Amino acid sequence: MPELKINVYGVELMKKDKMYFFQPNGPEDEYNINDLVLVNSDLGLEVGKIIAPLKERNFDDLDDEPTPIIRKLTEEDKEIHENILKDANEVKKFTQEKSEELNLQMRVLKAKYTFDKSKLIIFFGADSRVDFRELVKILAKKYKVRIELRQVGIRDEVKMKGSLGLCGQVACCARFLREFSSIKMELAKTQQMMINTAKISGRCGKLLCCLKYENEFYEEVLRNVPNENSTIEYDNKPAKVITVNVFLKEVTLQIIEENQPILIKVPFQYFNNLDEKIVKE
Repeated sequence: MPELKINVYGVELMKKDKMYFFQPNGPEDEYNINDLVLVNSDLGLEVGKIIAPLKERNFDDLDDEPTPIIRKLTEEDKEIHENILKDANEVKKFTQEKSEELNLQMRVLKAKYTFDKSKLIIFFGADSRVDFRELVKILAKKYKVRIELRQVGIRDEVKMKGSLGLCGQVACCARFLREFSSIKMELAKTQQMMINTAKISGRCGKLLCCLKYENEFYEEVLRNVPNENSTIEYDNKPAKVITVNVFLKEVTLQIIEENQPILIKVPFQYFNNLDEKIVKE
């Protein structure tokens, strides 16, 4: 059965957040990169920005069934949108003030209205569970709108606030990374980095996202190279792998000759040229 194809635009609903896909409303509708458009999302009526041009994609590869873009923002819509952003910024300030008065251990990150101002979403970070029922009462009384307080994880918190990475550049999550990959300690081990979590962790306290970027290269370089502490057969003799240096591309082996341990350095190329290695547990 042939795969179902669909033409969609990539749309950003929050800065540097996940990209969502929407269909043009009709064959005559065309949008350019950075155009502001009105769409229906899970939150309601929202303003989004076109960040990927119209492209044919496999329907099964999309997370949700795309809905049509309602329209490109008119000049009047843009003025309304600017006023909504200002109002949302005031909500953020007010919410932070009231949370401090209530002694709530929370960090208010962002407030967002839907385009029709029928719903208000407030994003916050916290190190533990927060009882914000009293805060919601105060906000509902003041703004008279449906309110949702949404706690985000520490990685998303840094993404919203922005930060500098250990490299000195703006953190990837705040600059271009829209979705987070699973980063495991094995990536650092494969790349032979010093296993000091303070030096391989980002501002969020999680392992650096950039550990993922070069991992395929390291995996390819080490594809046929034996692991440290394994025992292999080298020159028809058992040899223990002492070290594997991915930067010098050489392996240090220990063999026994005349009851004396001898260290031998072998280039990676030796193992890549072998059709088969005998590895002993």
